[in-house]
Amino acid sequence: MGRMQMELHTGIELAVALTRQTTLPDLLKTATTQLENTFGLTRCWALELDLSGRTLHCSDLAETGEFDCGDFSHPFAHLLQTGKARELTRAASYRLDHPGFQSLMEASDRPKSLWLEPLKGDDGRTLGILILCRDESDWNGITAQPLYRGLLQLLTHQWIAQLQSRDQVWQRRLLKRSLDDLHDAETLRKRSENLAQTLVGPSEAMTRLRAQVVRAASSQLSVLVQGETGCGKDVVARGIHELSDRADGPLVVVNCAAIPDSLLESELFGHTKGAFSGADQAKEGLLAQANGGTLFLDEIGDMPMALQSKLLRVLESRQFRPLGAQKEQHSDFRLVAATHQPLRQSIEDGSFRRDLFYRLSQFPLQILPLRERLDDLEALSRHFIRLYTEREGAGPLGISSHALKVLATYDFPGNARELRNIIELACLQTPAGDDIQPEMLQLTDLYTDPCVSETYGGEIQSPGIASVPGTGEIRDLKAAAQAFEAAVIRERLHQYGGNRAQAAESLGLPKRTLAHKCLKYQVTDL
Repeated sequence: MGRMQMELHTGIELAVALTRQTTLPDLLKTATTQLENTFGLTRCWALELDLSGRTLHCSDLAETGEFDCGDFSHPFAHLLQTGKARELTRAASYRLDHPGFQSLMEASDRPKSLWLEPLKGDDGRTLGILILCRDESDWNGITAQPLYRGLLQLLTHQWIAQLQSRDQVWQRRLLKRSLDDLHDAETLRKRSENLAQTLVGPSEAMTRLRAQVVRAASSQLSVLVQGETGCGKDVVARGIHELSDRADGPLVVVNCAAIPDSLLESELFGHTKGAFSGADQAKEGLLAQANGGTLFLDEIGDMPMALQSKLLRVLESRQFRPLGAQKEQHSDFRLVAATHQPLRQSIEDGSFRRDLFYRLSQFPLQILPLRERLDDLEALSRHFIRLYTEREGAGPLGISSHALKVLATYDFPGNARELRNIIELACLQTPAGDDIQPEMLQLTDLYTDPCVSETYGGEIQSPGIASVPGTGEIRDLKAAAQAFEAAVIRERLHQYGGNRAQAAESLGLPKRTLAHKCLKYQVTDL
């Protein structure tokens, strides 16, 4: 009677300890500890089967506590397959080369015998595996006890309750995540719509770019914007700043190509009075001015190598020292950099640091040239017309379809910036309230040095040019030059029977350029 009362008392204590646990890890830890103490085990382990049914996990074994249920180099896969408890001797364990299982054996001081028992719920669902370790091999003395069977029944009951509770928490989290995703998607849509007022264009490339800008703005990652000159890298940088949580702070713009190398370091870091010849007073650097806001380093590819290493250190620590200063200063800025240069090629050439490139391009953005997204031409043209009209107080009503067709034949080496210049010049020549017509567009294939030039020369189109006047009759040299060009093209097309590819090759022109000139001068193929 005394023994029975003792077992009953022990069973009640164990049951109370198990029912008090509020998380599954705590439940398993308590159960294994209580089993060790009650039955004199050298060690007891509980392996949890994940929801997929593919992996057993033991949190006490850290990295080595993962067991693939399809891997038969450990004994647990076979146990799950048969669904029956079994003993495993130390001698047999040596033949199993699974590193996780061997780690378990080492952590158990390599007992002479293990009892492996799958744990199942009332619905037959396998929850995990219980592992009992000791040096005696008579397991029937433990596993046949009512106390042991009762504890296992209570453990599985509490285990299922914890899983159900966790499932409910997971469902609530899933619902919240779904609602958050909907909110994020709506926020992304609204911000992308607002961004479309400045990053104009309905093309798939621009739609994707706007979404990327919104995502970049929501992070603190450094952004590297790459694209040809004139494609709108500065607009992207401003969009990132204005949509970020730093929008109330300053946007400090540094054109690394426009500042001489000898002055760029002083402009960025600032200097103290007397730091160098001509430093008559202290000057705050642009890094300090960007504190709390965004620093936009345009044309970062033109930064000298010596300054690149100093910039890398600033990006890693946000600490810098003005020229001539003894103490370092701190600046909390978000970096956006841009370049038209192929930085990977610059790295290979030794003119740009590889480590700086990776530090800059935590969130890379690529802007396609205008010639690869001609679907944006009409929207951009009308956008620039609207900006002109708002600035000047009057302007064209819009742009004709014929003018848009002319624009579509042009390569736009200067991208959106060149298009804006072309449209604004056309606006100047178009009567207020009218649409821009083809003859108002000044296009040229002589756009040179796109890295620095913003001048897009060219002549006003003169449709219908038929012949070249004699030199004595010339009163307008530009018109005469156009007439001569048109006559040469017409003659060459006639020579090749209207074959534009051959005519263009004979004149040393790209076929697209010849097509544009034919449209410009209204030259037919034959």
